[in-house]
Amino acid sequence: MGKVVVFIDYTNTEIKRSSLELLTAAQNSGHEIYPLVIGTGSTLISKQLSAWNAKEVLFCDDTHLQNYNPEVFSSLVTQVLQDIAPDYVLASSSMLARDLFPRVAARLEAGIATDCTQLKVSGSDLIARKPLYSGKCTAEVNFNGCKTKIILMRANQLPVGEPKGGTAPVKAITHGLADFKTKVKDVVKGTSGKLDLTEANVIVSGGRGMKGPEHFKLLEDLAASVKATVGASRAVVDAGWVPHSMQVGQTGKTVAPSLYFAVGISGAIQHLAGMSGSKVIVAINTDKDAPIFQKSTYGLVGDAFEILPALTTELQKLQL
Repeated sequence: MGKVVVFIDYTNTEIKRSSLELLTAAQNSGHEIYPLVIGTGSTLISKQLSAWNAKEVLFCDDTHLQNYNPEVFSSLVTQVLQDIAPDYVLASSSMLARDLFPRVAARLEAGIATDCTQLKVSGSDLIARKPLYSGKCTAEVNFNGCKTKIILMRANQLPVGEPKGGTAPVKAITHGLADFKTKVKDVVKGTSGKLDLTEANVIVSGGRGMKGPEHFKLLEDLAASVKATVGASRAVVDAGWVPHSMQVGQTGKTVAPSLYFAVGISGAIQHLAGMSGSKVIVAINTDKDAPIFQKSTYGLVGDAFEILPALTTELQKLQL
């Protein structure tokens, strides 16, 4: 039996879905599970993790961890992994993890695969696949004999199961939090309270077909009716209509929601690379030959300014 460390992402007092996906996969692997949660407030989160059939839950709740500091986090995680010597480390392919775990992998001389979209159990192995060439194909990851294998998974790619129970001991990590060269003095966060695109289960995205930033109100109304997050194409971001944080695509965020609305988006390969993993795609475009229709589950050919208000009204009725 091997060992799997699952790096936990959370907000306030709630474990993110992406981490629940990884905990489910770890349970199904048959390996010993070591959930790892670090950051302020992680004490409360750690108590929720014992039920996931864990061998031991590890947490570090310290004021040094209030904001992400690459030096502090990488030193702490490296020491934890050196102590446990796991076969696998599973983490969500978040902005934090994509910065943190390459640093950790370099220190441990471990193998690392980022942005994976498939994960399956094969005997005692966890087999990961990741997209290549803007999603034109996928490749199975080979770690070439590395003892520790780090796999970063995209969110919304795996099912979430139920915890199989257990009362694992919870251990506080106290070492490795002093004498650092860098210090994060302040983090300025956006004021939006909306769910991040990578975590959203429903996304409404707009492109140049919206003809101006003032018309994004139609997308926001539709999003509100289905509890969705609003996204955008690169052309819209480059035009300055919306901030880069809303961009979906090869140079933006890669998403895989259950439902994706593509409104006024032609379907350039760069945009498709960021959202082709969506379970259901609804495209709205005036051009019946737009490439987006080749990838969509449902397509509406017509004027978005007529379709969106009518669609929003009908969806609002369903919420009553």
